[in-house]
Amino acid sequence: MLGKLLQPEIQNLLEQREYETLREIFDEWTPVDLAELVNDFPEEDQATLFRAYPHAAAAKVFEYTDLDAQETLLHSLSTEEVSAILNDMAPDDRTELFESLPSGVAGRMMLLLSPEERAVAQTLLGYPEGSVGRLMTPDYIAVRAGWTVKQVLDYIRRYGKNSETMDVIYVVDRELKLIDDIVIREFLLSPLDTLVSDIMDGRFVALKVSDLQEVAVEVFRKYDRSALPVVDGSGALVGIVTIDDVLDVAEEEATEDIQKFGGLEALDEPYVDTPLFAMIRKRASWLVVLFLGEMLTATAMGYFQSEIEKAVVLALFVPLIISSGGNSGSQAATLIIRALALGEVSLRDWWFVMRREIYSGLLLGLILGVIGFIRIATWTLFSDIYGPHWVLVGLTVTFSLIGVVLWGTLSGSMLPFVLKKCGADPATSSAPFVATLVDVTGLVIYFTVAMVVLHGTVINNTPEKGKPSGARPQPAPVRAHTAAALPSFAH
Repeated sequence: MLGKLLQPEIQNLLEQREYETLREIFDEWTPVDLAELVNDFPEEDQATLFRAYPHAAAAKVFEYTDLDAQETLLHSLSTEEVSAILNDMAPDDRTELFESLPSGVAGRMMLLLSPEERAVAQTLLGYPEGSVGRLMTPDYIAVRAGWTVKQVLDYIRRYGKNSETMDVIYVVDRELKLIDDIVIREFLLSPLDTLVSDIMDGRFVALKVSDLQEVAVEVFRKYDRSALPVVDGSGALVGIVTIDDVLDVAEEEATEDIQKFGGLEALDEPYVDTPLFAMIRKRASWLVVLFLGEMLTATAMGYFQSEIEKAVVLALFVPLIISSGGNSGSQAATLIIRALALGEVSLRDWWFVMRREIYSGLLLGLILGVIGFIRIATWTLFSDIYGPHWVLVGLTVTFSLIGVVLWGTLSGSMLPFVLKKCGADPATSSAPFVATLVDVTGLVIYFTVAMVVLHGTVINNTPEKGKPSGARPQPAPVRAHTAAALPSFAH
């Protein structure tokens, strides 16, 4: 926000090459604000602007810039400037940058690192993609159980500046195996001669280096930590993961799920960076599947064509019926998918969810059915559009809504369980997919109820007296109106 307000003035100083003035201004800015300013500037000016920043803050500012801006700066800055930035970056942020670069470019960047930093980068990049090992940083504070509080504080003063965070201090044995984690407050409030072992409780939570990053999100959410230790297969402490990196993973997961809810494949890049044809490909595949599914709706209506011809009034409520079922199914699917993602329900809770959705579907369908019946009854006071059998038409709509809404809630709530049981992503049962499924089955429910309730009245399958049995039966005496003649809320 600050950068956008001052961008014209900064652009003017940049054009006049008033670099000393810019440095004085930027000295009072935080790295986050400086990074936002780089992101807002045109690509051709980003490197020039970046050189005007205080040198001490360059690496931190670089970490906060967008990946696109980082790649632009890497190509625009000198080799010496790039080397200094890469060596000063936090290992986890540097790993994220190398992941986004083409392999050839990442290899060249790796050569600019010092031997120590190169070894760290190669170790982190050696872990599987999507694992906790790619998120962690090896910069942490570890102490021994036999140390005193004074020794711990002296050690922190000496080496703490290189640590990613000092909120938690980790205790390891001689084999570097993690045996406890202690918040810094305990050391600050304890007498200097107190042993670390005296304030240990032996209770700690750790991630495994091979865990999926989604697991880290769940553990952080469950235990409400700002940082968690990471151990290898033998239990040795190899790094820590901090909350800022986990929040990025959680945001990516949420974005992917939301995109799937909308009925498309998750985008690999931000919307503005996704090529047009790549976006069309990801959207078209789902649209084709949904379109083919909706074709079954036309097939179902063709099957009940004779009933529609006998009672044109039935066609008036088709959009109402199928949309209500689709909406209820989308609601249920969204609730259950999110509950599964948050761990509120698991596969073993399917029966509890089914019972709950049966009750919900019946009550929701009853509410909509009553409203539909009242609407028909009210309109009958001013028009004979529904004919002399309007009560039966109203009951047909009421019972159909109960059945369709019930089916929608059951389909929407159970489909995520089925997908997860099969090893698929529950988010794949997106709202459009559930709506398409319920559209087809909703028509079958609606016309089946109509055939039962309206049989012998509006829908009369008995040949009229005096006509041969093979003659086509005439429609019931219900006034047929064109769409233009109907009130807008009758659709």
